[in-house]
Amino acid sequence: MEKQYRIKKNSDFQRIYKSGNSVANRQFVIYTYNNKDIEHFRLGISVSKKLGNAVLRNKIKRAIRENFKIHKQDIIAKDIIVIARQPAKDMTTLQIQSSLEHVLKIAKVFNKKISK
Repeated sequence: MEKQYRIKKNSDFQRIYKSGNSVANRQFVIYTYNNKDIEHFRLGISVSKKLGNAVLRNKIKRAIRENFKIHKQDIIAKDIIVIARQPAKDMTTLQIQSSLEHVLKIAKVFNKKISK
């Protein structure tokens, strides 16, 4: 993912946690924040060390990033933080993507209806 699509600063994460809206399912928590300074979405990913070793955490992060690349044109310009929960560690990439699409629909970050 290109640099302009990433959230890296702790201050940005804290602002989104405090001022943003959150929705969740069993595998993911999504925080969204309407940032008026941007014309595209920005993504922050948080996968705790409690979920497993670095290989497993990176696998989850890659699956999340891939899902956002697939839906790049369909996502509203917001700051989005994705937090992986414990059940995500036992899922395949396709299961992670379908669960993430589900919670993103709940969060209403898609421009149009996504069909499968």
